Amino acid sequence: MTSHEGDRLSVGVPRETLPGERRVALVPAVVGRLCSRGVGVVVEPGAGAAALIPDEEFTKAGASTGDPWSADVIVKVNPPDAAEIARLRPGSALIGFLAPLTDPDVARRLREAGVTGFALESVPRISRAQSMDALSSQANVAGYRAVLLAAGECTRFFPMLTTAAGTVKPASVLVLGAGVAGLQALATAKRLGARTTGYDVRPEVADQVRSVGAKWLDLGVAAVGEGGYARELTAAERAEQTQRLAAEIAGHDVVITTAMVPGRPAPKLVPADAVRRMRPGSVVVDLAGAAGGNCELSEPGRTVVHHEVTIACPLNLPATMPEHASELFARNVAALLELMLVEGRLAPDFSDEVIAATCITRPAPSGAP
Repeated sequence: MTSHEGDRLSVGVPRETLPGERRVALVPAVVGRLCSRGVGVVVEPGAGAAALIPDEEFTKAGASTGDPWSADVIVKVNPPDAAEIARLRPGSALIGFLAPLTDPDVARRLREAGVTGFALESVPRISRAQSMDALSSQANVAGYRAVLLAAGECTRFFPMLTTAAGTVKPASVLVLGAGVAGLQALATAKRLGARTTGYDVRPEVADQVRSVGAKWLDLGVAAVGEGGYARELTAAERAEQTQRLAAEIAGHDVVITTAMVPGRPAPKLVPADAVRRMRPGSVVVDLAGAAGGNCELSEPGRTVVHHEVTIACPLNLPATMPEHASELFARNVAALLELMLVEGRLAPDFSDEVIAATCITRPAPSGAP
């Protein structure tokens, strides 16, 4: 898996085609970083337009504009569709979100096309791979944006206000799931002046919740999983959690849910009855819509109102902040790519635990059955 003999490694950046997607896989600052290492970068015209990055910024950084699909390495944000996979050159590599657990057809098609696929979702949660962890970088954006969405929909102030007309109490915000998105949501809501509470089935994250100024909610249900994720609850644990959570949910002005189990439907943490018991004007922001949602009344991709409570279930919040989301994503891509560069050529060491975990397709060696 190397560049053409005598040529420097080429990296292609196509325009994202998913409806509503505004991010781009590389930004000019990162293009310059790669070019300084002898890598050639080809950007499809208009690839950065939705992120407000004109082609001229890429060329100033050292890239050329043209057809990115014949490059040695293609970098994308979203999984490629069948038409995009057909444009990949056999022997090339693809880096991006590839949905290995939720859409195995992508991996199958890449394998059939003779393409080596590196899925950013599969970057292991270890210290030296943090710079490559695109799930976390994009979750940071989603958690921040979720709070702004909630504040815009809520009928009450977030901060406590003391005015000539009297004092207004601060809003209370409950965040379910204390991963990267949840912690960012708690920190952002705290900055806006809300009273914040965090809950997770992993008791070891209690100190992280407290570190961002939030109260820790202990329901007595623990489900520690592997790789920093929670495991799926048993039926009995799920029933106990739902019952105890319902009372807590009813007492908050805003509930933000971020709970996900890789490769499985999102757990239903907010039943319809809990929404019914919330005060009119309250808000639920459900960040698990791509996996079915954490709220029983969520409609993925839509904002709806039930029992006078607004329930927002956005599907791609990072795309609503394309400038910084693209910048962070591009740094993640570059960190992984640089791990595989040897003297300007792509030479991944598959004995490296990061590369081994991230690689989801690898063509059979020449002559193998």
